Amino acid sequence: MKENLMNRSGKLKIFKLRNQILEYAWGSKTCISHLQGKDESSPEPQAELWMGTHPMGSSRILINGKEESLLELIRQDPKRMLGDKIARKFKNELPFLFKILAAAHPLSIQAHPNKIQARKGFEFENKENIPLNSPERNYRDDNHKPELICALTNFEAMCGFQPIGDIVERIKYLQLEDYISMTKELETDLSIKNLKKMFSELMGKHDDVQTKKVSILVNKIAELGPRDENEKIIFKWISRLAALYPKDMGVFSPLFLNVIKLLPGEALFIEAGVLHTYLSGCGVEVMANSDNVLRGGLTHKKVDLHNLIKILKFDNTGLIKVQPKYSKDEYIYQTSAEEFQLSKIVTKEKDPFVNSDIQSAEIILCTEGRGSIKWSGSILELKHGESVFVPFSISEYSIEGSMELYKVVIPTG
Repeated sequence: MKENLMNRSGKLKIFKLRNQILEYAWGSKTCISHLQGKDESSPEPQAELWMGTHPMGSSRILINGKEESLLELIRQDPKRMLGDKIARKFKNELPFLFKILAAAHPLSIQAHPNKIQARKGFEFENKENIPLNSPERNYRDDNHKPELICALTNFEAMCGFQPIGDIVERIKYLQLEDYISMTKELETDLSIKNLKKMFSELMGKHDDVQTKKVSILVNKIAELGPRDENEKIIFKWISRLAALYPKDMGVFSPLFLNVIKLLPGEALFIEAGVLHTYLSGCGVEVMANSDNVLRGGLTHKKVDLHNLIKILKFDNTGLIKVQPKYSKDEYIYQTSAEEFQLSKIVTKEKDPFVNSDIQSAEIILCTEGRGSIKWSGSILELKHGESVFVPFSISEYSIEGSMELYKVVIPTG
């Protein structure tokens, strides 16, 4: 089987990937389609394009005229594909999942578990005999899911709780003290304990009395109006969310969470337990190889507020913007994640990008332009929307042409 991994000269190959596109209602009909060079929109909303080896949607490669999953390719020879150190550390598996994410509408308000929580949750749902593809699942694997989103277009998101004092002050400005319990207690004692209780009680009921509060909130922001640019954004999203989910208490989430804008090239890192949602825009996203999501609202999928509250961080440390650092012709987005490191590469005609120090397996995605990747006398043409898998044992490659690319590697330091 190993000879299938070689080119005609007996050298290890770089593989072009065929990737799965997931269609969710919140997806865009234009972003992924146009990124792949298609003039027409897609007939259905395309939400995510997956690059990696997750069992629910592994990328595929062509070997001797036949398609094979990237997952199986790596399992055939994990040391040469990943590198011995990485193979041992991550049990012969590619530890990251790379995506294009395209949000025309807001995603659910959600958070991801840490490793211990994921292991316990996965084991529990297995014992309950809940099928892996069931919509009743919170845990589809036993892994954590730190993630980084890097904007390709103007991008808006909510991420992490605001400072408690700011939350209380805005509730009082909107004259909502009689509708949001614990306001007075929280004003007296700005504690995480009281914030947790306020948020849990507000979000935890969806009866007629509770959902009338959404209408009251919308009326209050219209009556009183925003006082600054930040409140303009907060009130804008309250109105939009209320139009989409008029009976969902998640409409209140912009009062509690940081509402932010990312410009193209700006990035946001989200750790375990950080409540967040992506509101609009297209970006590249990379995460630990997991699909575990606990949702609290703004969705027609399963909401499990009880278990979500258990994993949430209610302090105001969840908003982590990442500025890239330039090093060796790459703009590197450094995070605390062990599973991945994202970088941006811009090449120009007659100014190729050369990598002669490959530390781990890589996936490279072209987001603009066209050119080629060359190694050991071999060449692959590469254009926008296409991606390749570079095995660890490739000694050197060069990328030529006028392109913008995003590369994911596994940190070895």
